[in-house]
This record gives sequence, C-alpha cells and structure tokens, in this order.
Amino acid sequence: MEADWEVELGGGAPLVEALWPGFVDLRSSAERVGEIPEATVFPPLGELLKALNAPASPLWTAKCDLWQPNPDDILPGALFAWASYIDLLPVEGKVFAQWQQAEAFCRKWVALLRPLPLADCRIDLVVRLAIAGETEGFGMTAYLGAAGACEAAAAERLAALMTLFAATIPGIETPAAPASKLQ
Repeated sequence: MEADWEVELGGGAPLVEALWPGFVDLRSSAERVGEIPEATVFPPLGELLKALNAPASPLWTAKCDLWQPNPDDILPGALFAWASYIDLLPVEGKVFAQWQQAEAFCRKWVALLRPLPLADCRIDLVVRLAIAGETEGFGMTAYLGAAGACEAAAAERLAALMTLFAATIPGIETPAAPASKLQ
C-alpha cells in the first residue's frame, strides 16, 4: 500500500468547512450514519465514519464522498477503481491551531499506514485550512483509493483499506494546543 501526506494551503486550495448545512454530527449520534448517502451506498464507509467519530478517536469527521475515479489515478494500468475522501478535524480545539500540528499528525499516521499489507491501495492525507463555526485553523482530508481487475475487486479492496485505516486511529494522539484564529 502507498501512503503519503502533503500540505495544500495556497490560494485556491480546497478548504475544510466543517459545519456546513448538510453536516451530520456522528460524534454525538453515531446512529445517524444512515443519513449520509455515501455510507448507505457503501457500508464500509459508514463503519469507517463511526470509527473516526468514536469516543476513543481523537478526530471527528465533517464531510465525505465516494466515487469511481480514473483507475490510473489510483494505480497506473489498473482497470477499475473506487475512491473516497473524508474531511477530518481534531476533537481537541475543533481544528489544529497551527499547520505544523496537522503536519505532525499526518506524519505519524502515514508511518502507521505504510507498512500495512494491502496491495493496489493508497491513502493520501492532505493538510488544509479549516473552519468549524467561528473557529479557524487547520484540518485534513484523507483520500482513500483502491484498484482491482473488476469493479467488485476494487470495492473489496477499498472496504479492506477502510478497515485497516480505522484500525490505526487509536494509536494516534492529537498534538495539544489551543485553537486560534488564522493570522
């Protein structure tokens, strides 16, 4: 499996907007996962969302999506692929106060992910500006992708990837720092 991280903070870069009008607070009510269409279409995504929002997790989720990308975007020469993204923020402070905290978090997580034994899969963690209500700072987007010889095989790999991704959450600690306004 491939796993990497990057920072996208420049003008025009996507923003993690946490409390958008369709936001479903799974941290408070995990049973509401059925309100998220992507989680209904692909139940492993729902399980991952519940794990990311569990009491033991240092994270909460703001938004997600599921789609069939160009297979070459996941693995050159692949025939079929499935992908998902999830916007993530730390529970403590609602956002990371400094981008370096988010970067350190991503570095730790990628170190846990890289040795996982799953072929034809990739995870990219991207640090971004984030807004959670009145709180501004930094968050991240996790991109998960899997390829296969057929659509079903790619979906099975993505499901396995989501399970492994969820299994790494408890070992990660959020860097402690109070949230602050962007400067």
